[in-house]
Amino acid sequence: MAEITAAMVKDLRTATDAPMMDCKKALTECDGDMEKAKDWLRDRGMAQTAKKADRVAAEGLLGLKVSETFSSASLVEINSETDFVAKNDGFIALVGNTAAHVFTTGVSTVEELNETSYETGTFSEYFTSQVARIGEKIVTRRFVTLNAGENGCVNGYVHSNGRVGVLVAAACSDAKVAEAMAPMLKNVAMHAAAMKPTTLTSKDFDPAFVEAETIGRIEAIKTENEELARLKKPLKNVPQYISACQLTPEVMAAAEEAIKAELAAEGKPEKIWANIIPGKLARFVADNTTLDKELALLDQNYVMDDSLTVAEAITKEAAKHGGTAELVEFVKYEVGEGIEKQVNDFAAEVAAQMS
Repeated sequence: MAEITAAMVKDLRTATDAPMMDCKKALTECDGDMEKAKDWLRDRGMAQTAKKADRVAAEGLLGLKVSETFSSASLVEINSETDFVAKNDGFIALVGNTAAHVFTTGVSTVEELNETSYETGTFSEYFTSQVARIGEKIVTRRFVTLNAGENGCVNGYVHSNGRVGVLVAAACSDAKVAEAMAPMLKNVAMHAAAMKPTTLTSKDFDPAFVEAETIGRIEAIKTENEELARLKKPLKNVPQYISACQLTPEVMAAAEEAIKAELAAEGKPEKIWANIIPGKLARFVADNTTLDKELALLDQNYVMDDSLTVAEAITKEAAKHGGTAELVEFVKYEVGEGIEKQVNDFAAEVAAQMS
């Protein structure tokens, strides 16, 4: 049996960052063989990870990697069990390293990521070793990479708390405009992180969702108007629709006819109708697209200039650089969204352990 010295334990700890007692035990089990001891610690880490598999990891951080040329970017979500661990320097480094590796390899699934080469082994081995060091369940939940393509630009933003992140991609008229649009796209990503759109445009809404929202929102306004009437305050306009995806050519034609009938009833000369109708139609559209203003990114009022929509702000910025740009894709992640968190009964847990 080889003698296990303090220097050997120190060297193994330096190489693996495992606890001192685990390092001593590994060397003892492996008869002082440093490489076998590393394998022993790695395998032990895998076993610990397996034991944690049924626990819920709903906290964590997002990692972002953007190319220097703004031609591509990756956004990664790594989950932990507790917010405390999410603030750990080792965990923060793991998130950053994972985002960088996803960006470099261009993988599209967690399974592919785990099989890629990393340092002296696979990424899965590296990740497992980090989980063993940190000491609770940690998982790579999801990631995405956006590529700009020719004359395109990609940028992203992760909020300072690390829990909300956005990638945005734009198609531009030429390479010069694409390069110039990078700061604007970061601002749009910041806007999306704050305003939480769910789709790029109203065309992306699920029709069933729009139908349900229409009924609910109209009834809510009617109920609110009952209270306003009781208080003798101005009533809110009750819309017929809530999204541009409902404003078919037939709907718009009917709205124009209604406006003409209104003008006729008011005794307005027909020769001036052409000057009035466009403005009234624009108001009709504004009143009947409230869902778009809330949840469709391009239709939201831009937070840095609320006189413009996001789409208008992008068009204006591109024009300053002598070209055009169109936002074509965005991805928003929020840490833990959609994960059902465990609610622990602390008193029951203590009682169970005491019995």
